Amino acid sequence: MAAIALAEDDVKQAELVRRYLEREHHTVIVAADGRAALEAVRRERFDLLVLDLMLPVLDGLEVCRILRGEGAGLLIMMLTARSTEDDLLRGLDHGADDYLTKPFSPRELVARVRTLLRRARPFTTPDPVLRVGPLTVDPLRHEVTSEGRPVPCTPGEFRLLAALAAQPDRVFTREQLLDSMHGFDSYLTDRTIDMHVLNLRKKIEREPRRPVHLVTVYGVGYKLTGGPGAG
Repeated sequence: MAAIALAEDDVKQAELVRRYLEREHHTVIVAADGRAALEAVRRERFDLLVLDLMLPVLDGLEVCRILRGEGAGLLIMMLTARSTEDDLLRGLDHGADDYLTKPFSPRELVARVRTLLRRARPFTTPDPVLRVGPLTVDPLRHEVTSEGRPVPCTPGEFRLLAALAAQPDRVFTREQLLDSMHGFDSYLTDRTIDMHVLNLRKKIEREPRRPVHLVTVYGVGYKLTGGPGAG
């Protein structure tokens, strides 16, 4: 059972989705425009925001960008009629954790919500703090620091970083990272990993274009290391 905010300006669609989510015993509030969704999430604690891209007042991308800029840690699923890879990557770049294209069946949305919440749940159980060079990843508190400085991460970025930090200096393929983050959910792609890596480098590297911690191993994948001289 989760607290879910649904931002959708189509009244019939919003009511249908709300009913399906409530059948799963979730608590759902509906916002009809982007500003109302933003205010609701700021005012109350939610586990997930289901966010239509084409909203009045503030569109979904802008709502997502603002929330992530404020350090909001809730999961965000974006809904849109746009289905190109560029649209998907733009949504991920703004901090979305999942992306569902219209038209969709309410059952599909409920299944994806269930998957998102399940994948986030393992990090609510106690785990040791992970340390790699100047980075610390705390799965219990869902916190990341770099040189003692807090690093805001989306849930997807956090899961990726935690998987890498659990085995420092191990090279992971993109497929292995997808499996560690989302099991066998086929709707995510290798480009999802690449986008999360690009965003994380902006947050944890002094020179994102010359990373020393989140490193590319060409032809294989990525690894997390303490940096030059580590170990």
